[in-house]
Amino acid sequence: MTSTADSFTIQAVTWANHEADIRLVREQVFIQEQSVPEELEWDGLDELCFHFIAWSSGGDPVGTVRLTVDGKIGRLAVLKHWRAKGVGRALMAAVMAMARSEGNCRLYLDAQVSAIGFYEKFGFRAHGPVFDDAGIDHRRMELDTGSFT
Repeated sequence: MTSTADSFTIQAVTWANHEADIRLVREQVFIQEQSVPEELEWDGLDELCFHFIAWSSGGDPVGTVRLTVDGKIGRLAVLKHWRAKGVGRALMAAVMAMARSEGNCRLYLDAQVSAIGFYEKFGFRAHGPVFDDAGIDHRRMELDTGSFT
């Protein structure tokens, strides 16, 4: 997949084979930029999840996302320089396509309030109250089932 300014590719990966690459992106975005405590970021679920990495044309990891076995999309992170270049959209498209191929018809996520508009573009709708997660306001979002066919 390519964006106008920089080229990148999206790859399905395993935690076992790409833990260091996934950690690199998530540590920079969540722990360093957003001050998420390490013990909250590394929740012990990664080994059980499907993962995707966005790679720059130079082979560096620039974004990542995961999907839990129960259909929760999470840990979408894109390095600062790569934001607004289509990486997040491409990661979401990939993770949603995987969920569809696995027969998962219920997708949900906990969105940072500032990112709700981004997820709405994929058919997700906010439900319930705003809640705090790692010091950041979030809201549960579920995919409008009519959008996921």
